[in-house]
Amino acid sequence: MTDKKFTIDVVSDVVCPWCFLGRKRLESALALNPDLDVIVNWRPFQLDPTIPPQGKDRNRYMQEKFGSSDKIFEIHQQLTELGKEAGIEFDFEAIEVSPNTLDAHRLIRWASQATPNVQDKMVGILFSYYFEQGKNIGDHQILLEAAQEAGMDVAIVASLLPTDADTLGVRQEIDTANQIGVRGVPCFILDQKYAVMGAQSAEALADAIRQAADGFEPRPV
Repeated sequence: MTDKKFTIDVVSDVVCPWCFLGRKRLESALALNPDLDVIVNWRPFQLDPTIPPQGKDRNRYMQEKFGSSDKIFEIHQQLTELGKEAGIEFDFEAIEVSPNTLDAHRLIRWASQATPNVQDKMVGILFSYYFEQGKNIGDHQILLEAAQEAGMDVAIVASLLPTDADTLGVRQEIDTANQIGVRGVPCFILDQKYAVMGAQSAEALADAIRQAADGFEPRPV
């Protein structure tokens, strides 16, 4: 491996349960590569940008998306089992609103401008708020709670949220992800060269990171 800093850009949406799993598995993958100096950047994606700012009723939205209660139960059961293995306590029954995530992504963008690791901490907080606590992460008050928990300047965030600050920048990043072929998330872009799609196992992701750090294109996973 080299001594240079290694970047991982994670394209994700904070209402994507597979992205929550992907974050946990990335943590484990990095622990398997302790000699690698890694910078993780979280990049925005919206699974459904058509959701209105006030969000949609979660149950109705899931029925529209998947068609049957049996299918939804099957998906949630699988994710709950996988979550436990990764240290996630999914509580899908607690989720009442499917939010539009544009403002959450703006907050994540602002977190990247704070002290190191605040952005990753913010992403973890938002995932937990939504999937483990059922909080509406499209609600500005909830986003201010997240900002406070992450150690950000809440007054500044409170002044920015009601405006269009960085809305264009977030949308441009999402457009860029679409233009480079990202169709599903999570997508891990290693060293700005190689893309690994999906919530791969920690071992597979660690192997891909190791190969990329050594200058080789990762084997398909």
